[in-house]
Amino acid sequence: MKRLTTLFISIAVLAFIFFNKDKFSVTDSDIQEKNSTEKSEELKYPNDIEYIKRTFPFYNADPQAHIEALKTGQRMRRENELRSSVSYVPVWEFAGPTNVGGRISDLEYDPNNTDIIYAGASTGGVFKSTDGGISFFSVFDDLAVLPIGDIAVDPVNSNIVYAGTGEANGGHNNFAGAGIYKSTNGGQTWNQSGLQSTVTIGRIVINPLNPLRIYAAAAGSYFAPNPERGVYRSDDGGATWTNVLFVNDSTGAIDIAMDQSNPDNLLAAMWKRTRYPNGGSLTGETSQLHRSTDGGNSWTVLGPSNGLPNSSTQTVGRIGVSISRSNPNVAYALYTNTSLVGFFKTTNGGLNWTDADPGNTLDNGFSTFSWYFGNVRIHPTNPDIVYVLDYEIMRSTNSGNTWNDLSNSNIHVDNHALAFKPGDPNIIIEGNDGGIYNTSNSGTTWTKVEVLPVTQFYEIGIDANNPQRLYGGTQDNGTNRTTTGALDDWDHIYGGDGFYVIVDHTNPNVIYAESQNGGLGKSTNGGATFSNATSGISNSEKKNWSTPVIMDPNNNSVLYYGTNKVYRTTNAASSWSAISPDLTNGNQARLGTVTTIAVAPTNSSVIIAGTDDANVWITSNNGANWTKVNTGLPYRWVTRVAIDPNNEDIAYVTFNGLKWVDPQPHVFRTTNKGASWSDISSNLPDAPVNAFAVDPLRSNVLFVGSDVGAYVSFNTGGNWQFLGQGLPMVSVYDLKVHPTANYLVAGTHGRSMYKIDLAQVVGINENGISTADNFRLDQNYPNPFNPVTNLGFGISELGFVSLKVYDIEGKEVVTLVNENKQPGYYNVQFDGSKLSSGVYFYRLETKGFVQTKRMMLIK
Repeated sequence: MKRLTTLFISIAVLAFIFFNKDKFSVTDSDIQEKNSTEKSEELKYPNDIEYIKRTFPFYNADPQAHIEALKTGQRMRRENELRSSVSYVPVWEFAGPTNVGGRISDLEYDPNNTDIIYAGASTGGVFKSTDGGISFFSVFDDLAVLPIGDIAVDPVNSNIVYAGTGEANGGHNNFAGAGIYKSTNGGQTWNQSGLQSTVTIGRIVINPLNPLRIYAAAAGSYFAPNPERGVYRSDDGGATWTNVLFVNDSTGAIDIAMDQSNPDNLLAAMWKRTRYPNGGSLTGETSQLHRSTDGGNSWTVLGPSNGLPNSSTQTVGRIGVSISRSNPNVAYALYTNTSLVGFFKTTNGGLNWTDADPGNTLDNGFSTFSWYFGNVRIHPTNPDIVYVLDYEIMRSTNSGNTWNDLSNSNIHVDNHALAFKPGDPNIIIEGNDGGIYNTSNSGTTWTKVEVLPVTQFYEIGIDANNPQRLYGGTQDNGTNRTTTGALDDWDHIYGGDGFYVIVDHTNPNVIYAESQNGGLGKSTNGGATFSNATSGISNSEKKNWSTPVIMDPNNNSVLYYGTNKVYRTTNAASSWSAISPDLTNGNQARLGTVTTIAVAPTNSSVIIAGTDDANVWITSNNGANWTKVNTGLPYRWVTRVAIDPNNEDIAYVTFNGLKWVDPQPHVFRTTNKGASWSDISSNLPDAPVNAFAVDPLRSNVLFVGSDVGAYVSFNTGGNWQFLGQGLPMVSVYDLKVHPTANYLVAGTHGRSMYKIDLAQVVGINENGISTADNFRLDQNYPNPFNPVTNLGFGISELGFVSLKVYDIEGKEVVTLVNENKQPGYYNVQFDGSKLSSGVYFYRLETKGFVQTKRMMLIK
């Protein structure tokens, strides 16, 4: 997040987190009336966008919708794994980046082995290092729930690790969790350990003298009432839990601090958050610090009589708290709202507090969204040295009287996690929205750890002429690309939050990249520099947080851009003009933008567009006339429109939205340019669909990216399967097919990019056997090759199959297949290590089908 971008930001999050117990429908007029009569802190982009996308038009959702979708997706993924034992299931290939990073919510050292570090990614799961942070590997991919709020390692038996799911930081793209998971073997396997309905976990602390006693800060659902929040205690290692501090169903626990020498002494920070249909509040009278001296059996509220702010008369939001290990009488409490309220110190175990920063100099390192951070860390051997994490990393060496900003050009902003190395507190690891950094000199200099595959992509782009080049716009890390295809050499080419990125399909030196709210730039030198590319687009018109920009597949000088209208340029973005009227429903609160545009590959005069307020429009005469084609479609946020690559009459539209009262279909198809639509959601998980693609060689093969993974249909949506193996249960925000390399790229929101070879993506029949729609011989891969390449072919019925390789003179080199084969898809390796460089041919012969293709061996 950036200071200027977020100057007006309050907060909101995903639909499935804001669950209201009373089911009701809300209209836009209701929202405007509510806002005019009830005071709220209006929510601004980006933090409101994900909430509205997933709840429009009800501004509510079934509290179990996301979890049920995860269960369905996990079951379908397990079915794929079972198929792999009897049939070929293609494997996703990780495509990077590892050096860009993404939001880290927690970092923890193993107290008994400092080579072991655990990292929690906000939407990417748990990672483990066994070499002191040089490398990390995932230990959470088998689970369906990847959002991480906090991690705790048992101080006695450090093979026992707890992971609290559901990030509690309060950003816009946080996803719900499903309670606490426990590992007893250092993360190799995990089991659910209760608190499934808490939604988000802010902190887990373990009693060092009795590690069976554990405390969890349950922040609960964002802004909507739910009783599963507060401080929970387990006395049996997480088998059962008791709520020992409950304030009300809108106030959750965000932080807990424990006296390590007397673990019955606890400080707990409670945070009130309230959601309205079109706004919310991050502050309230119950945002307070609580103190217990009996292990949580009883609590005392700390307030003005103790020297702390009065949350009934002052605006208090998130509170961070920490107790010194070396002197447990010393503790610090950080009070925030949108910025700093105050920084306080106690020297008698929390009974009395003083303002440790009366001049509020700490505010120099703060943003206008301090509810997003709020963590305090005390040096393990010197209680006067304290670190505060906010937009910057701030350090005081005199108990908060003065502060130094430790951030520099080598470290990303937006800081969430910090851990001291046991035995050497000069060595610190730190986590922020850009990944993990470490220092060996207490923060004077920082080094980035460039090995984590946790980038959160919004949109991705491909280079049609250079398959190894991949591009993507990311959350808080701008637009990045690789020119080599390597995992760790992605370069930053455009700032802000990154969104749409387009590479000219005739000249790869021409690149269009976009930041939030439609900030489009154009480069003509391969991304070295960019200039503004929005001349002619009205600044007064609404633009989506992720403003759609596409290139005509038939003309690289023609691009389209969405405000509340569709704009077109015919001169490669030198100038733009509107080609449509307002396609939205007018001036609605928080709505009124075009969200997606598509042009028919077979006829550029056919254009389709979708809006955030449920409209779908189509023109067949290059924008001269537009027809609304909503009949038969749900009243939901439109995420994607797509047109069949071979037939302009066939189009698809996908929708966001979580279930509210009734199941929510998300994918529709038309065969008559929108005159009528068919629901092809079939057995897809009932979750928001973010991305869609059609196989350009097999129009009956469709791909969907959703909040719960990627799926494929081999019969035009008749039924769906989880796509491939090796892709975690992560949100897929974008899908792109490379036109020449024939692979599908998935941009995930939390686990970077993956790609899969479409030649290997074939159907599965009811018996779990790979099936081919027809006879086919695919181009070998790689090509050229040295010395091994893969030859893929499919047969649709039982019969004798021959696959042979010939040299340039037609002499047979080798027979690879010469036997009866069941229907299915097969992949055969050809090893040319004993052959000389040159052109070779491979020929498939089977019942009624003969085909020959060319390949090249280069040594």
